[in-house]
Amino acid sequence: MNGEIIYSAAFSGTKTFRQQQVHTANATGFGAAADDYAEKDIDLNEQLIRNKPATFFMRVSGDAMTGAGIFAGDVVIVDRSITPHSGQVIIAALDGEMLIRRFEKSFNKIRLLPETKNLAPIEVDPFADFTVWGVVTYVIHRL
Repeated sequence: MNGEIIYSAAFSGTKTFRQQQVHTANATGFGAAADDYAEKDIDLNEQLIRNKPATFFMRVSGDAMTGAGIFAGDVVIVDRSITPHSGQVIIAALDGEMLIRRFEKSFNKIRLLPETKNLAPIEVDPFADFTVWGVVTYVIHRL
């Protein structure tokens, strides 16, 4: 045992285990070819959120946007710093109620369009208490 180095397992549970903690054996004296191309972990905050202070997660209820692939129970990522444009899915506050709809603006007319045949489009009255709360950037749903 003179001069031998003994490595113990670095695994201490799945919550703290990281890929970088795995030691590789160099039985032939060469490292794995793929080690040079190993990427860092995927951070969903880094991938999905552009403006952290203005980004919120909201759970959807209802079936107004099923045609757009947004179902009851899904989580939407909403960015409040984005200026809404026609065709984008938004979270709107209309007369004290939060709605998720597709935004349509033409001339001085604003409409909130559902993505289901069960609901009718909402034409926003110019005197209504209406604000665009944020723009939906991503949808997370369970398969």
